[in-house]
Amino acid sequence: MGGDVKRRHPWLLLMNQLTKIAEMRYNIFRIYLRKVLMEKAEILKFVDHTLLLQTATKDDIKTVVEDGIKYGVASVCIPSCYVKYAASLAQGRVKICTVIGFPLGNDTTDVKCFQAARAIDDGASEIDMVANVGMLRSGDAEYVLNDIKAVKDACGDHVLKVIIETCLLTQEEKVEMCRIVSESGADFIKTSTGFSTGGATREDVALMKENVREGLGIKAAGGIRSFDDAQDFIRLGATRLGTSALVKILKAETPNGY
Repeated sequence: MGGDVKRRHPWLLLMNQLTKIAEMRYNIFRIYLRKVLMEKAEILKFVDHTLLLQTATKDDIKTVVEDGIKYGVASVCIPSCYVKYAASLAQGRVKICTVIGFPLGNDTTDVKCFQAARAIDDGASEIDMVANVGMLRSGDAEYVLNDIKAVKDACGDHVLKVIIETCLLTQEEKVEMCRIVSESGADFIKTSTGFSTGGATREDVALMKENVREGLGIKAAGGIRSFDDAQDFIRLGATRLGTSALVKILKAETPNGY
């Protein structure tokens, strides 16, 4: 029997070595996975987790707010009718963002100002307004500038982002909107509503970075479907991302959290 044990001994050593190698690879994979998830958590700090569909219900808003808190996003961006409800759920644990003059931007300035002031009273921390593209294309840049300035006055110290709807503009008009938003006192320029003919492109974010004043935030929105997309936009100069996809991806990968 002693001889049998000796003959089996090399195989036992080999099994022990293979077990150690498997454990080492598993630990390396865990470290890698933790690193990847930490990187994704950093990206989520740039995200306005967004739900602006006409069909959004209170239950949907509740989920968005809860996910925003859990995953540490910059804000949750929701329709204005739900701002007070969302703020009561958030209790300051995540910022509430809403949209005004949305999605067309051709409301009168006084209406936009009322919408902004009401949303802030209801608990919004950030306002995304749509610029008046029709007035820009009519050659009335002064109207567009004064429209944004008035809304910024209504927002006070609260963050104002200006959606210029890049998919509807020529290159020259995009550059002109960069100038207008830079002069307006707004805090961000934003590519898109997500409700027109196109969303954010890498070329448009690069153009914004080149043409806006120093310190003006850039929000890419519409069409950001993956963490690779998000990293690309951030590298090009985006300081905020409007998307619903990234939280959904992370929830699918880690159903029990990080």
